[in-house]
Amino acid sequence: MKDAFIHLLGKPFGIVLFQLLDATQFTIYLSLIAFIGGGLVGLGVALAHLASKRWARGAAAGYVWLFQSAPLLMLLFIFGLGVPRLLGVDIDPWIAAGGALTFYTSAYLADIWRGALQAVPPGQWEGGRALGLSFFQILGLVVAPQAVRLAAAPTIGLLVQIIKGTSLAYIIGFHDLMSVGKRWANAPVDGTEPFLIFPLMGLIYFCLCFPLSVWSRRLERRFGTGQGRHAESAG
Repeated sequence: MKDAFIHLLGKPFGIVLFQLLDATQFTIYLSLIAFIGGGLVGLGVALAHLASKRWARGAAAGYVWLFQSAPLLMLLFIFGLGVPRLLGVDIDPWIAAGGALTFYTSAYLADIWRGALQAVPPGQWEGGRALGLSFFQILGLVVAPQAVRLAAAPTIGLLVQIIKGTSLAYIIGFHDLMSVGKRWANAPVDGTEPFLIFPLMGLIYFCLCFPLSVWSRRLERRFGTGQGRHAESAG
């Protein structure tokens, strides 16, 4: 594959483009790790907001406040540089970057999903209890399907922010699109000047994020229009 790029585009541009595209897969993998891991943690935090125990709601609110207040760059430094130095151990950049992005992502997903769950009218919960359904039965069969419509667009929108946020992981040695691009931009090689490399990297990030942004807007219009039509018909 590398030889094909060199044959079509020559040196060094063929090599540069191949390496940038090859490194893009690690940007995607890290984004998926952050989104899936953050989703699992965020779901637990969002459900804790609905708990009857006051301490659970307080812990959930504190978790969201803490990790939304902390800049992603600081979390990367803590996980990738601070913790290894404190414990005297080496932490793989995958683990450090994945951990920092997971905690960061979970706080925002928890907030989005909490808002969506709490936006469902309380009468839905009361109706489920009247039918003798348990908390999780009401959540899964009645409330969650309605909350998904509200949370879908902002959730996809957050995924775009996660993809862009992975570009900071190079500071702890993570090998991704930004890391490879900066190395080439700083290389004393003709044809790899920063004014060429960085726009090319921006185009790759655009190709990753733009389809998701369009999807998010379409979901927002679709569900918003559907709600509007429902309200008009009900009126």
